[in-house]
Amino acid sequence: MDLPRFHRLRSAYYRLEGQACASCGAFQFPARMACRACGGTRVERRALSGRGTVHSYSEIAQAPEGFEPPLLMALVRLDEGVIVAAQLTDMDPEDIDIGMPVEMVTRRIREHGPQGFLVYGYKFRPMVSRSAAS
Repeated sequence: MDLPRFHRLRSAYYRLEGQACASCGAFQFPARMACRACGGTRVERRALSGRGTVHSYSEIAQAPEGFEPPLLMALVRLDEGVIVAAQLTDMDPEDIDIGMPVEMVTRRIREHGPQGFLVYGYKFRPMVSRSAAS
């Protein structure tokens, strides 16, 4: 990803920002020009809760360049109903279960390009405390 594009998308990566449809109230992530549920074009930026459950996961033994194996990836169903693809952190592969509660954290993803800028983004970790996160 080039530096200008990274800066344009940083709110989505740092705050897990999606959209809510003004017509039907459906949430979506990532942002789109129109609502996926009703086709309405009145969509508003909304910060997503960052809390959800593991819907599916995979352990990638041969990680792409710049990532340390094993790479734990998951589909996380957020409390708003959208599914987000993300890396899991702060857990061992044998500790992951479908349906386990997780929360978003901002973490370093990797160092990028000849400028050497650090790319941060969202990952998910096991829920520290459901009541403390509410």
